[in-house]
Amino acid sequence: MGAVKTKRMPRAVRERQMLDAAVRIFGQRGYTAASMDEIAELAGVSKPLVYLYLNSKEDLFTACIRREAAALTAAVRAGVRQDLPVERQLWEGLRAFFAHTAEHPDGWSVLYLQARRHGEPFVSEAAAMRAEIVAFVTRLVAVAAREAHRDPGLPEREVAGLAEALVGAAESLAAWANSTPQVTAQQAASTLMNFAWSGLGNLMGGKVWAPPPERE
Repeated sequence: MGAVKTKRMPRAVRERQMLDAAVRIFGQRGYTAASMDEIAELAGVSKPLVYLYLNSKEDLFTACIRREAAALTAAVRAGVRQDLPVERQLWEGLRAFFAHTAEHPDGWSVLYLQARRHGEPFVSEAAAMRAEIVAFVTRLVAVAAREAHRDPGLPEREVAGLAEALVGAAESLAAWANSTPQVTAQQAASTLMNFAWSGLGNLMGGKVWAPPPERE
């Protein structure tokens, strides 16, 4: 392996190169198997420079989680136009989510697989991102429920669970779509929309499923 040559460039640019390389290596090889030597070589810098900028492998991985989480939440928020009907807002949000995870499979692997497998502090970093998306979906569905029922109590009883279920389904479906050839982001979003909106639409229309009576 030849010596790595570095050129002078702004710190932010150099750090972005390191994070790009780290996300790729962590996403494809996993946190444990990834080496700082690989990351430095892919970034085109020396290993001591990676340590100088990002301190340790743990700090580098944490920085990757934070960057990818911020990018995903920003993509989902940017995809939702507040002037659209709630059904369209949900569709656009799902489409933005699946498009981003399809375009950044290594970043999604870091968030969805690697961060959850390796304990703290990584789990908490990924959980913070998830909580932000769940809160966003909760507000979206709560507005729709209030408009449909004019019942301020309905969101408190139902919406939190619906948002958790929807986000959980989106996460699982994104992992499946990224590992299944020829499944597009559009198709994944359509699948979840067809699955979720039937139930949500019924709820908005007051058609709530109730469990059968318990047998004595």
